[in-house]
Amino acid sequence: MSEGEHNPRRRKVVRRHTDLEVFERAFAAAMRVFAVSKTFPAAERFALTDQVRRASRSVAANLAEGWRKRRYPAAFVAKLGDAEGEAAETQVWLQFAVSCGYLAPETARPLYSEYDEIIGMLVRMITRPEDWTL
Repeated sequence: MSEGEHNPRRRKVVRRHTDLEVFERAFAAAMRVFAVSKTFPAAERFALTDQVRRASRSVAANLAEGWRKRRYPAAFVAKLGDAEGEAAETQVWLQFAVSCGYLAPETARPLYSEYDEIIGMLVRMITRPEDWTL
């Protein structure tokens, strides 16, 4: 059962942030972003390449930080909101990469969709923090 479902008693035991399905997916997506961004031109090294990598990695990093703050519901929700924002930012950078011709649409589309799924999972956690906080 994923963390998007609302029955905390039936959910798998989550002891650390790495046990969260949303973290696993965010980490894997960031690694895919890293791999595809290796083909971006050198001229984009300190712009688009760094930005898309930073934003994608920040999704997982903010999830980890939020998990450690879950004894404070407002702080937990704030960090999840940061993760959601970074996921949306990653999508924008992917759009730029496609528009600039650095990334094929058929490569970007599944990544963009994965971030849609990640955002949905984060929103479900944000709207039901009581299922996650201590």
